[in-house]
Amino acid sequence: MDERGWTTVDDAEALAALVGEPARRAVEKERDHLLDVDLEWLAASPFCVLATADADGACDASPKGDPAGSLVHVIDRRTLAVAERPGNRRVDGYRNVLANPHVGLLFLLPGRGDTLRVNGRARLVSDAPFLDEMTVRGHRPLLALVVEVEQVFFHCSKAFLRAGLWEPETWRPFDEVPRRAAIAHDVEPDGRTLEELDAYYGPAYAEGLYR
Repeated sequence: MDERGWTTVDDAEALAALVGEPARRAVEKERDHLLDVDLEWLAASPFCVLATADADGACDASPKGDPAGSLVHVIDRRTLAVAERPGNRRVDGYRNVLANPHVGLLFLLPGRGDTLRVNGRARLVSDAPFLDEMTVRGHRPLLALVVEVEQVFFHCSKAFLRAGLWEPETWRPFDEVPRRAAIAHDVEPDGRTLEELDAYYGPAYAEGLYR
């Protein structure tokens, strides 16, 4: 127990004693290459989260999205690529990859609670013939994250079920928290007025998704 009165879990044995050991099926379901069902899932997925860490262990989780069928380019059953699209240019995850190639990817399907997890080693590729095949709306990606698959498995839906993520009746009204323009105005001030930020994050915002 620490000075705040918290009982902490500080080693693997204590963790196992608390949560138990995984069932054999949960351990043995992971694979080191993509099966046909994985390829079908990747082709249907429009969204994933990329997890990275730098050389010191500082972490980042970054969302990636494209139309289903365009999010992932499968090079072979042990190699996949995810395109980089225009954004804020922070590229925190990519800076992490330059220092530490280990990445984790979580692929989602709208309406589904189960997910596909892919872990592996990544590198950044700025030019290769397959980048032409990753063109969306006439725009070829500036670069791609190429992942050598080391571990792949499907994850159960319990987290999504607990969250009611895809159940509209559980969704809170959008106005319970400030809109994006108001957040930018109050937390990320750059001299623009709230009206200017509303215009920036309005319908025209979608026009810059691929350029």
